Amino acid sequence: MRGQLNLMETKDPMDKRAMFEPGDLVRSFTGRFGLVISKQTFERIKETVRQGRRPGYFFAPGCCEKIDYLVQVPVFFEDGTYDIMKSMNIKAVPQDSGERRPKLEEMLRNL
Repeated sequence: MRGQLNLMETKDPMDKRAMFEPGDLVRSFTGRFGLVISKQTFERIKETVRQGRRPGYFFAPGCCEKIDYLVQVPVFFEDGTYDIMKSMNIKAVPQDSGERRPKLEEMLRNL
């Protein structure tokens, strides 16, 4: 039928809503630079890399992480730590003014 929306073919609107994607360079509100990491990378590094627990990280007693890149975003920071940050506490960096992204990617490869 022309002009009608077929609800069976539509996807969940939350599937395509993400504020950040793996590989994005971000900056916390305290000025620390980091790289958004994938769920697979997060699972690989969380046992060996220390959690930074910096201001703005996601913490809810009794609640596990639910990485969705909309509210909870896993970020690997320049100091070699990671945190699951609240998306409202990080900001995307459009241009890499230095060698931050390659440095962070190299650090992740060497873990």
